Amino acid sequence: MPSRTLPYPLFDADNHLYETEEALTKHLPEKYKNAIQYVQVNGRTKIAIRGQISEYIPNPTFEVVARPGAMEDYFRVGNPEGKSRREIFGDPMRAIPAFRDPAPRLQLMDELGIQRSLMFPTLASLVEERMRDDPDLIHAVVHSLNQWLLETWSFNYEDRIFTVPVVSLPIVDKAIEELDWCVANGAKAILVRPAPVPGFSGSRSFALPEFDPFWERVVEHGVLVAMHSSDSGYAKYASDWEGNKDEMLPFKTNTFRMVNEWRPVQDAVASWVCHGALFRHPDLKIAVIENGSAWLEPLLQTLADTYKKAPEGFGGDPVAAIKRSIHVSPFWEEDLGELSKLIGADKVLFGSDYPHPEGLADPVSYYDAIKDLDEGDQAKIMGGNLARLLSV
Repeated sequence: MPSRTLPYPLFDADNHLYETEEALTKHLPEKYKNAIQYVQVNGRTKIAIRGQISEYIPNPTFEVVARPGAMEDYFRVGNPEGKSRREIFGDPMRAIPAFRDPAPRLQLMDELGIQRSLMFPTLASLVEERMRDDPDLIHAVVHSLNQWLLETWSFNYEDRIFTVPVVSLPIVDKAIEELDWCVANGAKAILVRPAPVPGFSGSRSFALPEFDPFWERVVEHGVLVAMHSSDSGYAKYASDWEGNKDEMLPFKTNTFRMVNEWRPVQDAVASWVCHGALFRHPDLKIAVIENGSAWLEPLLQTLADTYKKAPEGFGGDPVAAIKRSIHVSPFWEEDLGELSKLIGADKVLFGSDYPHPEGLADPVSYYDAIKDLDEGDQAKIMGGNLARLLSV
């Protein structure tokens, strides 16, 4: 039973599945079969991308995982003892069927008191950055993953679990083809990385006019664009300061990275208006997931000041455009009342990050962050807003 019963249905904007070893490779064309391999290193299974072992996700098999909500005290009170991530995570657990398959996940959702959820992949976040110099490979691997997601989870499981396929944008025609395929197979939301788009001649913003045909099709389909936290490629900037070439390692302490943790999403949201896509496509529906909200107010203040000085550089008021099109899923430990005042309660989305260790072991306890709001706003945040965005 859930820890409490609320008088409105809950639609969790941030749930995760754990992929199996075949998720990225089962449907991969023969010519790319060696691009992703699982290898043994000192008795542990690691993933290798084009022969390069990645430590981005320490255990990519997910046979053993950190317990849901293992970091709640860390986010609630901090880490005064300076514990390592391993110490903070505590004893791991074996992955249970509900982390791998939709039927047992529905049963677990009933036990947790969650009526509906957006379901994001976990391993997918390492793909694009490690293949950024090969756009064709990115599209092939993304489609292979999406095929696995469709056959294993479906994109709409009993109108309760809405698994979110990945759409990568390097080659616009292929991105449109992937989008159309996802929608034809029931997708109501797509996952687009909050990062510059890799390409044959370098990276560029997803909000440039080059991508207008893609965003036009997104609006035509009416799907939600989810920009979930990922490896946005910003490790290279930290490397310039630190004098190394390490990949992004989210589970290893790096205070310089922590200081700049929300720079990728801040830049991504700024790009939506600075490069004009939100003015050319005002009907886009965008949700920023698992990036918190601490970055938002400073960005809006900066954009307001920039607009005051250079209105000719925008297609309209950038702050108004963001408040119109962008929804935010804040962390439970943030001030959701102030966020609701800033952008409106109808733009705030409940997300528990279950079953990741950074999330909530008891997703319904997110209510504690909004208990001082009126019940109508609570109902919007805990599910009504997302139901409206997905038309369910």
